[in-house]
Amino acid sequence: MTKVYPNASFIGSNAISERPPKLLVEAETREEAILTVWRKSLLFNCNGFTVFDGKGNLVFRVDNYMEGNKGEILLMDATGNPLLTIRRKKMSLGDSWLVYEGETLVNPRLSVRKSVKILNNKCLAYVIPGNTNNRNKNIMYEIEGSYSQRCCAVYDDKRRLVAEIRRKEAVGGVAFGTDIFRLVVQPDNIRTDFAMALVILLDQMFGSSSR
Repeated sequence: MTKVYPNASFIGSNAISERPPKLLVEAETREEAILTVWRKSLLFNCNGFTVFDGKGNLVFRVDNYMEGNKGEILLMDATGNPLLTIRRKKMSLGDSWLVYEGETLVNPRLSVRKSVKILNNKCLAYVIPGNTNNRNKNIMYEIEGSYSQRCCAVYDDKRRLVAEIRRKEAVGGVAFGTDIFRLVVQPDNIRTDFAMALVILLDQMFGSSSR
């Protein structure tokens, strides 16, 4: 398989020996952040995510995405510092998760719930602030589309597009499967790490992890 080596100074003795597949990250010409998401951990025997920016620099990683650890997921920066802890909400109806800053498990910043609305089958999930059960008030974001097709849009409470998941375009004859895709984040409308947390949760709710 044709490969390219992004800025890989982060790869140490505990990381995988094979470098990531060819990402072909083009230069960014717009203010929006265009990230390449690779659904693979940098560590042996772990599933996870590895995320690069438009210059090929590692920006996010998830290494604890394992079968026995579905209840809690840690989103880290390139050097392994914890950014967000994502934890399944206990004693709740439906598929519901809380997102905390760092490794703290107090005062969640976001609550994300899988949509069960039959009449609005485009909606995948709702995002509301903090730890509230009332999803009909103070909805921060609504996610629509198809995660299995890697075609999702995140809208804020004013129906403004704040982030998108897109299939990665074939470049130079190289086609990409669903394990390598785009995360496009609009400036000033959502934190980039929050947007990545939503990707992780969509994978939990609708991806291979849900099975």
